[in-house]
Parts: sequence; C-alpha cells; structure tokens
Amino acid sequence: MTAGDAPAPAFEHLGDRPVHQGHVWHVVVARYRAPDGEEFERDVVRSPGAVAIVPIEHGAGGEPTVVLIRQYRPPFDELVVELPAGMRDVDDEPPEVTAGRELKEEVGLRAGRIVELTTYYPSPGMTDSTLSLYLGLDLTPVDVARHGPEERHLEVLRLPLRDAVEMAEHGEIRNAATVIGLLLAQRALERHGW
Repeated sequence: MTAGDAPAPAFEHLGDRPVHQGHVWHVVVARYRAPDGEEFERDVVRSPGAVAIVPIEHGAGGEPTVVLIRQYRPPFDELVVELPAGMRDVDDEPPEVTAGRELKEEVGLRAGRIVELTTYYPSPGMTDSTLSLYLGLDLTPVDVARHGPEERHLEVLRLPLRDAVEMAEHGEIRNAATVIGLLLAQRALERHGW
C-alpha cells in the first residue's frame, strides 16, 4: 500500500462558491463536512493542471545533456531556470501531447519518445492542480512558436544533466517541477541505460 492508497476518511465536499473566474484558474470557497459532522470552508484554486518535460540530448561522449530555459516569472520578479512546461489549457488534449507541444513551442525540439516519469500534487493545501512530468528522448529540431512576452524573451540552456542536478541540490534551481524532473530523469536514465 502506498500513501495515496490509504482509505480516505469520510470527508464530504458540499460544493464551491465561485470567487474569481480567470482564463485558466478559478478561485472558489469550497465547503466540506468532516467525519464528525463539522462543516468548514477552504479557499481553493481550481486548475486544469500542468505538464513539464525533461528534454535529454546525448553528446558525442554519450553524456546526457538537459535542455532547460531561463524565463522571467512575474510573481518573483526574477529569471527562473526551469523545464519546458505549460498549462493543460487545451480541452481533451492528453498530457503527453501537451508536454510535446510545449517542448516544440518553447525550445524548438520534437521528442521521438516521451516517457512518463510521474504525476504529483504541487500544492495540495491550496489547489487541485496536478503536474505531470515526462522525459523527452530522441530529440530533433523544429521551429519554435513562443507565446507571450516571457516566452519570447526566454533563454535556452543546455547543461550536462549531472551539473543541473548539482545546481538543484545547491538551491541554484528552485522550480519544484524542475528539481523533481531532474532527479527522476537521472534515475530513469541510469536504470534503463537510455
């Protein structure tokens, strides 16, 4: 049994009261009933979820290189090193297709093989968002199609995977999806010999 397989206590979701309807995210006040009958409310950000992809190239020596981006992030007013990623904002698009699309749009690469690494809850205390992480292999160049000022001004970085993992370990890469993706990609490459 894993932590996610434990039987849920008898909490009951009674409904949502909309507070803000955004383009992608919606903020609600959600009402619940606890197992002892107490009713309570929580602010919740409803989201379609997101994806990120760890693009791996292999140089002449066979050492894996990861393709990252450095992009301006307004909430922190700084440039952040991260994986190609994006919201699941196209109805009924499978998450691995979204990951492949984001890879093309942001860094101009197509993955011949996309392997699922995991899906996790980025912030379960405030949002129902999930983030699906993929490994992108057998990369070939394609045209980029960046959207918005942040993407138009992003910088593409190519780093040895071991160096990127060290940067994550030392707090130089702080984006959660990127830290998790780098660690899981490194393990998958070692395990499968890709």
